Order: sequence, then C-alpha cells, then structure tokens
Amino acid sequence: MTDTQRNPTDTSGTLDEALERIHLSGPERDGWLSNHAPMAIEALVRHGHARVAHRWLDTYRPKLEDMPGSVAPVTALNWQEALGDISRVADWTAFFERETADRPWRTVLAEWWPRLLPGIAAGATHGVIRVGHAVRTLLEGEETAPRVRELAHALGYWAARHQPLPALERLAPAPDAAAALDRVPPIADQDGGIRSRFEQLTGFPDWPGRAPSGPEAARAAIEELVRAATHRYATHGHADPIMLVHAATAPNAVLRTLPALPGTLWTPSLHAAWAASAAVTSAYGPREAQPVTEHLTTAQAAQATPAAQATPTAQAAPVAQHPQEVFERAAAHGDDHTIKFADTALDVGDAAALVAVGRAVELNTPAW
Repeated sequence: MTDTQRNPTDTSGTLDEALERIHLSGPERDGWLSNHAPMAIEALVRHGHARVAHRWLDTYRPKLEDMPGSVAPVTALNWQEALGDISRVADWTAFFERETADRPWRTVLAEWWPRLLPGIAAGATHGVIRVGHAVRTLLEGEETAPRVRELAHALGYWAARHQPLPALERLAPAPDAAAALDRVPPIADQDGGIRSRFEQLTGFPDWPGRAPSGPEAARAAIEELVRAATHRYATHGHADPIMLVHAATAPNAVLRTLPALPGTLWTPSLHAAWAASAAVTSAYGPREAQPVTEHLTTAQAAQATPAAQATPTAQAAPVAQHPQEVFERAAAHGDDHTIKFADTALDVGDAAALVAVGRAVELNTPAW
C-alpha cells in the first residue's frame, strides 16, 4: 500500500479528537461486549477514511456505556490481586494513565507485556488487539496525549479482563501455520460464551515446533500465522463470522507490537499469539470448510468436489482486488469487526487475503 492510501500521521487531528470522545466511555457494553470504537476508528483513519470516522462514531456511540466507578487504586504493590478483576477496570486504567504519564510508554509496555501475555485471551482477545492498534499509532505517528492515553486504556482493559487459558497438551507437530490451524481440534460443545468454550480447551498442535532461532525468526512465524488465519477465514469464517475474525486479528496485534518490545520478548509473544489464534479456532471454527473457488490454490481446487464448487454458499461474492478498494468496501459496510479484519488483511496484502475480506463483508451484518 502506498503512502497516498494510508495516513498514519493523521494531520487532520481526527484520530485524536475521536479518541478523546471514546475515552469518556468504558471498555465494554452489555456485559461482555468490547468497545471496538478505538480499534475501528484507528483503522479507518489509517486507511484514508478520516472523513467518515466521526460519522461512524456518532452511530456507534449510543451503544457505549460510561466507565465504571473506582473501587480502590491499583498500585505497584497490590496489582496482582486486581489482575483479572473487571470491576477494577477504572482502577487499572487510572494506574496505567499514571504510569505512562511518569515514564516513557515503551518502558511501561515492556514491563507489563510479559505480565499480561499469559492472559492474552482477555476480553475475547480484545485487550491485546486494542493494545496493538494503540502501539501502531505511537510507532508510526506523533506521540500525542490522546494516543498515549489510549495505550493506557488498552492496557487497563487487558489487565482487568486478564484470562489465562487452561493447561494445554502439545499435540502432534504441524509443518506450517496453515496445517496447524487445520489440525486444531474443535471443542466438544460449541455453545455458550467464550469463557465456557475456553474452559473446554485441551490441547493444540505443536507449532512452530522447535524454538525460533532468534527474534526475527519469531516475527516471521507470527507473520505466517496471521497470513494463514486470514486466508482461512474465507473458507471457515461462516461458522461464526464475528468471532473467527480474531484468529487473525489477535496475532496481528502481537505482530504490530513487536517493534516496541525488546527482542527477548518476541519468542514468548509468538507462543502467546499461536495460543490465542488456536483457542479462537477451536472454540468457534467449523468442522467442515465451505470452499471458495476464487480463493483456492490449484491443489485445493483439484481436491474440491464439483458439487461443493457448484453450491451457491460455497462461492465468494465478487470482490475488487485493489487493496484500497477492498478497504473502501469494508468501510462502507461499517461493521466494526469487518473493518478490523480488512485492516489485518491489508497487512497480509495478497489476493487470498483480499478475497477473505469479501467473505467478511458478505457474512457480517452491515452497520448502516
């Protein structure tokens, strides 16, 4: 994507203005639903749609709820007892606002990333996803007060919803990320909320197997995972079009954060990214794919049955192959998850990823 197609610095000030509006609200609504506004707005502005950001927020804002009240301050001495306590989300947010006001945000992030990483499933992975969007704005643009505050809100939400996965068995290794996702066993009962689903997880394929040779190898493995999960959505997203987005967007959030972290944290980040993607795949993924012939490789197309290829539901809607046009289609659709998925798909950037965006547009309900 060229510089004319994305605007990470946002000289219009739209992103900062929108973040200030968003920070008047809490990180969740209706109990467990995450506030997607900061993530969707950041993606819209980044890809050249600042002009619609406030209109999108005007539509989304009535869904949001005020930040809950404080219970008791979180401090450097008592933080462990508050970890994973959503009733303390305001306390956690205030804590990270103080931390990022007193110290460089990179220092705060590097200290807290390994503490929060075991709970990467927090808020259906939205804690780490929100952090990834916040870090990207700080790495690529100006370090304004609203953007640093957004990182504090993101870290606070992750800490308050911190949710470790159960102990997991290492299953037979897989040769690559795509095969590993294919071999993730679905949980027995794919009903109920995400907590009850994650409690059923028992084991994932051993991927990437041997330990990466260094930070760059870990980064490359996460890139492979993001690509595989994005491609897979085209053929598997029908099972739960909203939740399966996160199999790609969660590891991509980790990938976006790596440049702000010490290299020593990149390999643990890879393992957490794989756990997050595999957990979502196991909890929500279908037992059968719906082939999308426009997406299939030659080998896959040869394996698909003529009946499956002829089934209307197995076909992708026609999709423009230019990245800018693909994102414009997602922005016009307006659904927050579709916008976030399109943002990740453009990071992947190949034709199969763009077809997957077409599936997201087709499967998810438009916002307007």
